[in-house]
Amino acid sequence: MFQPNLMEALEMGQNTSESEVPRIREDEFDSATKSGSENHEGASGEDQDPRPNKKKRYHRHTQHQIQEMEAFFKECPHPDDKQRKELSRELGLEPLQVKFWFQNKRTQMKTQHERHENTQLRTENEKLRADNMRYREALSNASCPNCGGPTAIGEMSFDEHHLRLENARLREEIDRISAIAAKYVGKPVVNYSNISPSLPPRPLELGVGAGFGGQPAIGVDMYGAGDLLRSISGPTEADKPIIIELAVAAMEELIGMAQMGDPLWLTTLDASSTILNEDEYIRSFPRGIGPKPSGFKCEASRETAVVIMNHVSLVEILMDVNQWSTVFSGIVSRAMTLEVLSTGVAGNYNGALQVMTAELQLPTPLVPTRESYFVRYCKQHSDGTWAVVDVSLDNLRPSPSARCRRRPSGCLIQEMPNGYSKVTWVEHVEVDDRGVHNLYKQLVSSGHAFGAKRWVATLDRQCERLASAMATNIPTVDVGVITNQEGRKSMMKLAERMVISFCAGVSASTAHTWTTLSGTGADDVRVMTRKSVDDPGRPPGIVLSAATSFWLPVPPKRVFDFLRDENSRNEWDILSNGGVVQEMAHIANGRDTGNCVSLLRVNSANSSQSNMLILQESCTDSTGSFVIYAPVDIVAMNVVLNGGDPDYVALLPSGFAILPDGTISHETGPGGSLLTVAFQILVDSVPTAKLSLGSVATVNNLIACTVERIKASLSGETA
Repeated sequence: MFQPNLMEALEMGQNTSESEVPRIREDEFDSATKSGSENHEGASGEDQDPRPNKKKRYHRHTQHQIQEMEAFFKECPHPDDKQRKELSRELGLEPLQVKFWFQNKRTQMKTQHERHENTQLRTENEKLRADNMRYREALSNASCPNCGGPTAIGEMSFDEHHLRLENARLREEIDRISAIAAKYVGKPVVNYSNISPSLPPRPLELGVGAGFGGQPAIGVDMYGAGDLLRSISGPTEADKPIIIELAVAAMEELIGMAQMGDPLWLTTLDASSTILNEDEYIRSFPRGIGPKPSGFKCEASRETAVVIMNHVSLVEILMDVNQWSTVFSGIVSRAMTLEVLSTGVAGNYNGALQVMTAELQLPTPLVPTRESYFVRYCKQHSDGTWAVVDVSLDNLRPSPSARCRRRPSGCLIQEMPNGYSKVTWVEHVEVDDRGVHNLYKQLVSSGHAFGAKRWVATLDRQCERLASAMATNIPTVDVGVITNQEGRKSMMKLAERMVISFCAGVSASTAHTWTTLSGTGADDVRVMTRKSVDDPGRPPGIVLSAATSFWLPVPPKRVFDFLRDENSRNEWDILSNGGVVQEMAHIANGRDTGNCVSLLRVNSANSSQSNMLILQESCTDSTGSFVIYAPVDIVAMNVVLNGGDPDYVALLPSGFAILPDGTISHETGPGGSLLTVAFQILVDSVPTAKLSLGSVATVNNLIACTVERIKASLSGETA
């Protein structure tokens, strides 16, 4: 029988876990690991009576006892104390004997399961290796159907990766069967589906932490989200197969998201927009980049429009990081291609794949930018539709300070007659927006600040602008219309650079260091300085930028019309000194009369002052508007109007960004406006000079006075 001191210890520690109970030594239970039919009467050798002369006793269970415990094991492999005591009473055994028998039986089953699983995985591995060899042989013997010559593997499309996906699904089936078996033996199952079940587990020798589980990788130390674009390098060789398979899976999801209707996308009560049914999304697309991080919110939107550009040009804009940044300069503050994994095949972007970083912005210093590390994949589908998809790679380079993840987002582009294209845009992100200023919370939380509608509206407006630049049949009836083709192109190129410069300098980009001035007359004014040296597009010296954002109880369209109208300019423009502003020339940029490039002349009231020219571009769509301007040299503008190179015209753009406040309703119509005012002033023409406090005070007073004049004029309109 058991020793009393051991039994007392067991009764006192009934609540301890199995791992804390001393294990039976294998040499005392060698037969138990084979059949589960033998067990020692006592506990482990460490807890036995240390008397050396006492011979160890063994106890062989009867066939009846084994059969009963086997039957009970099938129903319950983990009996509790009460069940063990009841079994021991029925079978004439001690509870500890029953406990050890079940423990050994579980060990035996676990060993058998692992042996079977290893055999199964080995067989599957051999099959995959044979498939791989077959594909390699087929590729090496492949020939071009056009010329009969050998094909270059680097030019193959990504269709073959669907075969890899199929192999991965077979691995999933093995994992599923293993999980069912593990349920009965208590073996934990490692799940690699956080990223995508189609991805194989990463080899341990890569030296990354827990890999896809969201743990930071070794050697990737992020110093803050602001360093994202500067610190992330291109993918490693080991990452590339994973990136490819993730891109293929993301493409499938994007097409589904773009084409599915109810119940995935639900129409709002006012029928003005659609919202994503998150539960249905998880059911429809169980594969993905893992669950939503804690504290993050989901933003999902979809928008469709017909734009005046052919599908080939649209794909080229999206796949060329410079064109993409230019066309979407109001949204993309910085972007970079880290590595091109494929340039596509047959001389186009079909199959093109590139790893990128980008920083997305709202034109105000009060909303943090959204930085992403992602892969962009372009594919031509059989029905003549092209698709371009982005999906985050943050799990390959985890950063605890990252505030945004892009689930599969992008657009489907369908060719239409007469050079038009139908674009369906899906924007799906998870973001931590707790850093957003209260003034912009409503707009951002509504999803309109960074949603699909803003991307599509910007694209539509820019396509009209590009069509205008290419136009040749310009009507000459209007006075001031520039009909010279080369002059139009040069002036529009100069205005485009002005807009890009303004947008890049007004946001909360991590490339900027804004300083907030206290005790100002206007809402928080933020300033920053930079030195301009050897830049032909900017005047040399110290430039002081100042910006502020505030709310106006006036619809955005009225604010836009007021600010772009040269007849009301002297109401707010202090630098015009009350002079009469006259439009000398303009270029229409689309259907909306507010979309145009203008050349304005300020006829000063003081005849001794020389007249000043102002280049201005105004642009508007349903999601926001800009009025951006810069003083320009008369001689330089004459060169531009005659088709000269605009890159050597020095510009310091200032202006306004007008956004809706997000409170549109059918009862009251459009809500108020969120207006950002930004000035750039050359405070010293010597780049090495030090900034004086007087210069800061002057610019601060200038912006505060401008804000007060705008408020007074617009409140007078509403009164």
